[in-house]
Amino acid sequence: MSKKDNGIVVNLVSRQKLDELTSDEKLTFILKEVQKGKILVLEQGLTPVEQATLIENTMKEIEQDTFIGIEMEGYSEDKPSFVQRILGIIKKPRMTLIGPADLLKTVRKDSNIIQTMIVPGKGAR
Repeated sequence: MSKKDNGIVVNLVSRQKLDELTSDEKLTFILKEVQKGKILVLEQGLTPVEQATLIENTMKEIEQDTFIGIEMEGYSEDKPSFVQRILGIIKKPRMTLIGPADLLKTVRKDSNIIQTMIVPGKGAR
């Protein structure tokens, strides 16, 4: 796990960083960072297809002793207005929070707040 001074690393990842990467590069970046024990807050969330692919890729990487998976919570795409649908404007998903499943627990989520708890323990080495 990634620790500094007995703490847990939280990376705030900008929209610009994510826009520089292809979808595959983005998912590889996220998975590698989470495997290191980092918690990521993505300014721009993942599409439903990217979320599904990330979960699929994570399942291939699970190792009971070192990496048990991810916890992911975010806001889905805002529903486009009638005009946006006519013009073909697609809104990107909003913020997403991703971290190791043994460190990050979702407590509550509503349309404005995602409340999570970082639980150091087995995963925080």
